[in-house]
Amino acid sequence: MSAEPTGSAAGPGSTPGRRTGPGSGPATGTAPPAGAAAPPDPRRWWVLAVIGLAQLMVVLDATIVNIALPSIQEDLGFSDQQRQWVVTSYAIAFGSLLLLGGRLADLIGRRRAFLTGQIGFAAASAVGGAAATFGVLVTARTLQGVFAALLAPAALSLLTTTFSAPAERGKAFGVFGALAASGGAVGLLLGGVLTEHLSWRSTLYVNVLFAAVAVTGGVLLLRRSASTAPPRLDLPGTFLASSGLFCLVYGLATAGPHGWRSLEPLGLLTTGAALLAAFAWWQRRSTHPLLPLRIVLDRVRATALMSVFITGVGMFGVFLFLTYYLQHTRGYGPARTGLAFLPMSGCTMLSAIGSNLGLLGKAGGRPRIVTGMLLSACGMAWMSHLSASGPYVVEVLPGQLATGLGMGLITAAAMNLGTAGIDPRDAGVGSATVNAMRQIGGSVGTALMSTLAAGTVSRVLAGRQPAPELMARASLESYHTVFTASAAIFTAGAVLTLFLLPGGLSTERAHGAPGGRRPSGA
Repeated sequence: MSAEPTGSAAGPGSTPGRRTGPGSGPATGTAPPAGAAAPPDPRRWWVLAVIGLAQLMVVLDATIVNIALPSIQEDLGFSDQQRQWVVTSYAIAFGSLLLLGGRLADLIGRRRAFLTGQIGFAAASAVGGAAATFGVLVTARTLQGVFAALLAPAALSLLTTTFSAPAERGKAFGVFGALAASGGAVGLLLGGVLTEHLSWRSTLYVNVLFAAVAVTGGVLLLRRSASTAPPRLDLPGTFLASSGLFCLVYGLATAGPHGWRSLEPLGLLTTGAALLAAFAWWQRRSTHPLLPLRIVLDRVRATALMSVFITGVGMFGVFLFLTYYLQHTRGYGPARTGLAFLPMSGCTMLSAIGSNLGLLGKAGGRPRIVTGMLLSACGMAWMSHLSASGPYVVEVLPGQLATGLGMGLITAAAMNLGTAGIDPRDAGVGSATVNAMRQIGGSVGTALMSTLAAGTVSRVLAGRQPAPELMARASLESYHTVFTASAAIFTAGAVLTLFLLPGGLSTERAHGAPGGRRPSGA
């Protein structure tokens, strides 16, 4: 299978000491004349629409079935203990295979990886929608995660190689960041409407429609390129990374129901940490590393990845426990719950897209991320005082607005900083690293918040008869604990970003500027 050219600094046929133009990658398909920069692809904004649709599908599928779970459980008849695997099977496959998917996108070609991931994701969704048993549904969700791990890094690397001009890149990443940050809320809204008015199966079938549009657009807009080198894959690194991430994500998923001190999660987390340490050791010695360590050892990129991770921790906790609060405490139906998330989703999109306009467009990456962290922390702190019957517009809405604005700022800037300046040969695995941090952050957030909530409920019920009123109070206090913890996490993220990320750094990185000059603005 041939690989697409990467537009690397010294690829076959290139002039020594001269970097090929940004248009030489898969987005344009033709190399510029020697010494000249390639003109931008005139269809690049349509390419962004196709990539954005694919990203939205991948992100919203992490939450779209959450609201449908009660209906799914009633229809297929599985236990409460099994219920979590409808959600976590997707996260485990996605998180553990992202680095492999990113490297495959680099090796077999991003266009081919993008289309293969879309078609496979649609097929797995169709199987899940038709599932008659719990086992078939979980298998389908796992396959969705497998193909998402190929699709997500291919989409982000296509975006990275398609938009190279600083001004256009900022706008493109604003749109992409808006979709990435708000996709979970969109999934809750769409899942609620589909479940209430059609069936839980439609929450899976809808992916077939999304994929059909994205595949058609990809075939028409994404151009093929000639091969430059045979694909090479770091098999030991692939095994260590995939198995290490699997153990880590699986261990975090089991920590919620079993407790952090149980042997199973502790053993899995320890094994995962050891495998990932072995992976880092091997990458220093591998001739063709799966994840070149230069990608993650860069100070700016490492800080951006940390910001993506923290956002994942806090964001998934909001979606999960605010959903529980709205449905179980306030008695909202699926569709009304989804609509209740709409203000946060809208604010996230406006914030991410608008982060490159006006005064914000002149601010560097550090003030945007720090401001976003503090806004999110304020939103969480506001929701840590929720009551059972207070007005939605007073108790829930202000916290949602602040959190949505904050997450839009963080995601747009951090994803841009996390992928800018990466050698085009590493665009796929670099993009996969950003997605992996986000997915692992979500798994950590789900496990951590579930454990904190369960501990609060146990403390409130200790030595008492679990009457309905006491159970309601315990649940409400568990939500207070979760949102307080999320506020603390975002505050810590703001402090770390303030001290670790260089000041005056734009989202077009210093490393990408000629002569190492540190650009200003955005």
